[in-house]
Amino acid sequence: MPVSLFTPYSLGPYTLKNRIVMAPLTRSRSRQPGNVPTRLNALYYAQRATAGLIVSEATQISPQGQGYAWTPGIHSAEQVEGWRLVTEAVHDAGGLIFSQLWHVGRVSHPALQPGGQLPVAPSAIPVSGMAFIANERGEPAFVPFVTPRALTCEEIPDIVGQYARAARNAWDAGFDGIEIHSANGYLLDQFLNSNSNRRTDAYGGSVPNRARLLLETLEAVCGVWGSQRVGVRLSPLGTFNDMGDEDPEALFGYLAERLNDFDLAYLHLVDATYVSGNTDRDHPDPRAAELLRLIRARYRGTLILCGGYDRARAETALAEGRADLIAFGRPFIANPDLPARLRAHAPLRKPDEATFYGGGAKGYVDYPTLAQERGQEAIPDYSAYE
Repeated sequence: MPVSLFTPYSLGPYTLKNRIVMAPLTRSRSRQPGNVPTRLNALYYAQRATAGLIVSEATQISPQGQGYAWTPGIHSAEQVEGWRLVTEAVHDAGGLIFSQLWHVGRVSHPALQPGGQLPVAPSAIPVSGMAFIANERGEPAFVPFVTPRALTCEEIPDIVGQYARAARNAWDAGFDGIEIHSANGYLLDQFLNSNSNRRTDAYGGSVPNRARLLLETLEAVCGVWGSQRVGVRLSPLGTFNDMGDEDPEALFGYLAERLNDFDLAYLHLVDATYVSGNTDRDHPDPRAAELLRLIRARYRGTLILCGGYDRARAETALAEGRADLIAFGRPFIANPDLPARLRAHAPLRKPDEATFYGGGAKGYVDYPTLAQERGQEAIPDYSAYE
């Protein structure tokens, strides 16, 4: 039978109603102080519960793990209670939601770190660009990144422990599973890539050594959740946050094979074929496409692809067996009922980029569904959620 975006899929203990995944999307709307999820966040996720699976926005596993203003955490009791509002709302709407666990490593600033300390990293190599912080008046501000501090070998077990504690908190908050964020230039990805990892100890140098922290983290969180409710996200050939590796085929080929040992729920790949500095939609990056084929051949589990997909490209990827599920990011921002719009071949709304990060209901929960657009349903008053 032909596979489409609307074919159900068995994922671990769950049956997804479609093959559309809501990708993790940082929106910087947690309550302050404390980086706590709120009723507004619960409404936002519940509106998008028609996805086969929601992966939450990246959520810091500890105060040390934060890299952007107003992003939520999952390391305090108050945060766990806030996330419980979200998971209950998604479940009441018939959805499934995994928590994406996140440590940014060097992509931070002392203004965001406990006691104004330096961010940590595999090696003391700064990342280019600017950090997004809140200034003394609580307003958004951009400041240059600083040179991070290299973690000692003695500190690394505590990093693994941070992930394990966050995994337990996600369980307590009512999530259906967790995704380990090992992509886009954050801490675990920094250990993987030779550009950012210059260590000469057991966590640096060879590919197995650079992969060690990710594999130890997966072992720890699978001990909390069981492997069938754990996913991992990678970004092969990703360049965001100064990433790069001297031999990505060796690195990601090795990871694809080692991940088979865990029997995970899924492997989630950021597809660089069309989004890694290549804006010509008719001429994909051949190296990225070949690397995805290599990973697909070596990894035996469920594969999610994400990265600039529209319905046509998604359906082709599924039909050709290049992926089992397709994750959509920005289209979900302005189209809370994205599966319905894709099924109906309806036009997609464009999101307001000025409201991506920070703020309240505007540009967050006030995008209409197709039924509301057509006057078939009333548009609610969202002011009570502010």
